[in-house]
Amino acid sequence: MNVVALYTHIEKTIQINAGMIVLESPSGFPRNDTNLYLIDQHGEILWKAEKPDPSTFFSRVKLNEDGDTFSAYTIGGHACELELRSGKLISFTQIQ
Repeated sequence: MNVVALYTHIEKTIQINAGMIVLESPSGFPRNDTNLYLIDQHGEILWKAEKPDPSTFFSRVKLNEDGDTFSAYTIGGHACELELRSGKLISFTQIQ
């Protein structure tokens, strides 16, 4: 699948059944948006990941072994667990 970045450049993609999880570079990304999202086979955005803090961006992402969740980390020092089907935040911890 050919993935086109929304605003910056793509740092990582993860193929899942529903489509492709995309992590864009936070450098130059609009503050009011999230740089982690899921697109379907047609390039349509299915969800954008919920951020633990509106002023931060995601820096890393990985699938969890349970198949229902994924983990992401922010440049603000948050370790997050999110729902794979919706991108909703399940929990987060502030790490420093």
